[in-house]
Amino acid sequence: MIRKAHEGETARHIRKESYDVVVCGGGLAGFCAAVAAARHGARTCLVQDRPVFGGNSSSEVRVTPHGAAAFHVYAKETGIISELLIEERARNHEVIFENGWTNSVWDMAMYDLAVRTPNLTFHLNTSIVDVRKSAERRIEAVIGVVANAETSLELTGDIFIDCTGDGIVADLAGCEWHMGSEAREEYGEPHAPLRASGDVMGSSLLFKTVNTGAPAPFEAPEWAAQLDNPDYFYKEGRRPNDIRGGYWWIEIGMPWHTIRENEDIRHQLTRYVLGVWDWIKNKDPKTKELAANHAIDWIGQVPGKRESRRIQGLYLMTEHDPMNRTVFDDEIAYGGWFLDLHTPGGLLAPTSEHASAEGYDETSPYMVKSYCGPYGIPLRSSIARDVDNLMMAGRNVSVTHAALGTVRVMGTTAIVGQAVGTSAAIALKRGLAIKDVPDRAIREVQQTLLRDGCFLPNAANEDELDLARTARISASSEAACAGMGPQMDDKRRFPETEVLRERKGQWIAIAEESLARVSVCLSNLSDAPQTVEARILPVDHIWDYRTEELEPLAAAKLAIKPGATFEWVEWDVNLTKAGGLEPGKYVRLDLLANPNLQWHVASAAVPGHTCAYEMGQGKMRRDWNGPTRSFRIDPPQRSFGPGHAVNGVARPYRYTNLWRSDPAKALPQWLELAWEQPRTIGHVELTFPGHLLWEYHGYAPFYRDPQCPKDYRIEAWEGGGWTEIAAVRGNYQRHCRHRLEKPVTAAKLRVVIEATNGDPSAAIYEIRCYPPQAQ
Repeated sequence: MIRKAHEGETARHIRKESYDVVVCGGGLAGFCAAVAAARHGARTCLVQDRPVFGGNSSSEVRVTPHGAAAFHVYAKETGIISELLIEERARNHEVIFENGWTNSVWDMAMYDLAVRTPNLTFHLNTSIVDVRKSAERRIEAVIGVVANAETSLELTGDIFIDCTGDGIVADLAGCEWHMGSEAREEYGEPHAPLRASGDVMGSSLLFKTVNTGAPAPFEAPEWAAQLDNPDYFYKEGRRPNDIRGGYWWIEIGMPWHTIRENEDIRHQLTRYVLGVWDWIKNKDPKTKELAANHAIDWIGQVPGKRESRRIQGLYLMTEHDPMNRTVFDDEIAYGGWFLDLHTPGGLLAPTSEHASAEGYDETSPYMVKSYCGPYGIPLRSSIARDVDNLMMAGRNVSVTHAALGTVRVMGTTAIVGQAVGTSAAIALKRGLAIKDVPDRAIREVQQTLLRDGCFLPNAANEDELDLARTARISASSEAACAGMGPQMDDKRRFPETEVLRERKGQWIAIAEESLARVSVCLSNLSDAPQTVEARILPVDHIWDYRTEELEPLAAAKLAIKPGATFEWVEWDVNLTKAGGLEPGKYVRLDLLANPNLQWHVASAAVPGHTCAYEMGQGKMRRDWNGPTRSFRIDPPQRSFGPGHAVNGVARPYRYTNLWRSDPAKALPQWLELAWEQPRTIGHVELTFPGHLLWEYHGYAPFYRDPQCPKDYRIEAWEGGGWTEIAAVRGNYQRHCRHRLEKPVTAAKLRVVIEATNGDPSAAIYEIRCYPPQAQ
């Protein structure tokens, strides 16, 4: 049927909607911002220009979310991003070894949460093309075009959040933005180039291969990049180190414009993917045999972008902030990735990204210079300076090019997004302009984020409504730390990673007023007697990596016999409070370098007891071969008492901050709160251990953390007996909130853990209780 439009009728349908908060961009930053705003009562709309959520982390691009946990033990980002990643690992059959293997299970975990979130409306496949302003400094609406639907969306709102990556909304609204590198003299940044330029980090295209079980020939098309020089790969930082694919270094940016010429970049990247695989399959003598049965299974066609516009905010973070761990009054998130600045041009540059070009030597000059964090991030960097109702989250926040090297990774952008969405909702509730939130409502923002399962390095739970903070707390039992020995088998006799080529340290939580003896498990690789210098140092927290500034509480030289293996070397330290030992704090046991000795890794992680090694310039970094070195202490330290569950911090930091039951006593075990007078309770909120130790891809398919309680019940003391008020079976999430169907008035409440997902101990980081009206 042929039909002509009536007079005045347009081919494109215009649809108008109104919200409290409009979030543009559905990557991890935008997704977490939208969910957070909606959860806190704001009518929220999320607009995404792709068919799936997740941005660079989605199955279209497949970059795995990185963050602070790559460099700092127990620094994994929590909150909405943790909820999502825990769910994905519990559901997904796929190994996540690195980039390239993300599948649709991740997309659906996000989609499922979006559908289930009250107050949240979303529009996929919708690109923002225009902004309408009601005044010079205020956005009234954004205009979007829905792909393949001949529909335009006009979305009005009170607050807009730009999470588009390219800063599209801010640009259309007339905000000042920056793109490229500032000159070194502008802010005195050591990582900045001598001269300013428009150069930005490039975009990557990932691929994945599959083992077919039989020879799988590959012939590159004639238009593929021709790569024939081994030095291009092995001397310039582009090592094909995994036949399965996923190379981030297939990266191109300059000389193409990262926004306007994105399609040209995509085509060039496709040429190079095919050329790289041709080199691996057909040319490289080091990989041809390994790749013989592998075939390309997937090639991305959406470039993963690292950098474009950075919107000017109320505060501009420079590299001095993460490097010096600046403490901000308006801290709303944290970072801990290294200052990772990729070489502009990528594959077209003389070398790849600096750390890769140095062979990923963790003690190289660049890595030592670039190691930072965990550090705080201020809310002001996410509030646009030039428009009164615009915020931003993601790689377009107010930072210099150098600082972007660390804040741009997706684990970090996700928690910034959650904080921005939370701040927007609080601003609306309180009738505040968003620029006033850092001064007038920051404590509420911080306390809300902590209650929602996030972590802030410089804030703790001080919520006056939390009834648990006023309770007496006890438990059925508590674990004591006596240390942990090595795994004794032939495979672990002489691992290279245990050699004392550099100083190594082990954190020990002190609970008693004395530490009489410390022992370490060593092997002597030589036929001569050896000694090693040992020191015990007071440290502020588990990320206190200083080696030169700390005055030892004790020092000694430990001796080990020729050829001894797995020998426990004892040191009578006889430390007391009078000698500087502080219960409730950490000390660090350091052994200085002696390449003839090994300090063996413990057979299992002791919760809250991490280790590190010296990387240079007076600082340490996390030890991936740990997370705990073999040690013994006498007397055992009762560092997992029940009081930690209400001390305000829900992860190891300045202490273990964990209640853990005695592993020698069978489950069930319980944690109890008691008040002098009965309290009326409507909400019980729990934070359990798990998913903090490693990065996302450190967890296996269908993973449920063994430390996390699986089956538990909550009981209240009513009428002279315990009454069950909530029960959970099959749990694997870290942060669990219970809104009671019927509020209870009780003088005692307890959480009874009946089963874990594998650990012998019951454990809780935090318990909170709220009256019914405390939503």
